[in-house]
Amino acid sequence: MPAARLPSPRMPDSMDAPVLRWGIMGPGWIAERFTESVQAHSRQVIAAVGSRSLARSKAFADSFGVPAAYGSYEELAAAPDVDIVYVSTPHNFHHRAALLAIEAGKHVLIEKPIGLNAAQARDIAAQARASGVFAAEAMWSFFLPKFDVVRQILEDGTLGTVTTVLAEYGEHFEPSHRIFDPALAGGPLLDLGTYPLALITEVLGAPQQVRAVAQQHESGVNAQLSAVMAFDGGSHAVMNTHLHNVTPTAATIVGTKATLAMDGPFTMPGGFELRFPDGSRLRHDEPPGAHFEGLHYEAAAVARAVTSGLAEVSERTLGASIRTMEAADALRRQLGIEFPGEGNPPA
Repeated sequence: MPAARLPSPRMPDSMDAPVLRWGIMGPGWIAERFTESVQAHSRQVIAAVGSRSLARSKAFADSFGVPAAYGSYEELAAAPDVDIVYVSTPHNFHHRAALLAIEAGKHVLIEKPIGLNAAQARDIAAQARASGVFAAEAMWSFFLPKFDVVRQILEDGTLGTVTTVLAEYGEHFEPSHRIFDPALAGGPLLDLGTYPLALITEVLGAPQQVRAVAQQHESGVNAQLSAVMAFDGGSHAVMNTHLHNVTPTAATIVGTKATLAMDGPFTMPGGFELRFPDGSRLRHDEPPGAHFEGLHYEAAAVARAVTSGLAEVSERTLGASIRTMEAADALRRQLGIEFPGEGNPPA
């Protein structure tokens, strides 16, 4: 019999989260969105910013009222008035920057992807554990209220046995965007593809079989990839990601008892529908939004975990982050995608 109603989100108010002093490592676009959201919707303190360019750090600090600006990542990591470092550097510096902060005894929240490959993700997890500090990947979607409802639906068995997950993400980028730069680990997989891949591995676990195809871009990066995956028990997943143009960025989780269809873009605040074989439907609605409305949830969750003495967050465990990177490695092995200077590339 179909469920009578959907569960409610269990998200505490971000304003109620204990306050941490945050250091921004890498003052780029996502750091601006994170700071805007955190300052507007929480009591978290952006205490410092660090960049390889002191001028960039000072410009960021002036824009957001940040009291301290540093001209190197090392100075930020050593800053005594910083509890936790938000790593928002380009992808190919995530691993190095995270270890720099961890070695300085700082907790870390690392923008997705947590590293370029699973070896880097495992190394971050091991170093954080050895140093006794908190570490997590900033896969912000999983901290949103709607994903807490989805999580409860999956845990309650409302969908029955999950047989299929379909997820895609495509965007349009101007030619000057870093996504076209091979030296910065360009291509859609790490920027966009981590979202559908993270959803798939969150719901179904590690794939047992992967079949992937790819298209190259004239810049030298991967332009598009699609994959079909098979999992223990016979479940399948299908994903696509590309940098050609905007797509609905929809996601569907199919079960033997019900189907969960997420509005696009599924990565952001918004609604979804639960559809049953008898034609009945249940709707979860929340105001659609983007980074400004959503990034504060991950900061608040991390602050609660850190002040409780936890080493990670349940919304995005380090094991889940590693599992996603292992799946990305499997795709890259088939497609021959390598990133310059990554070290320990997929064998």
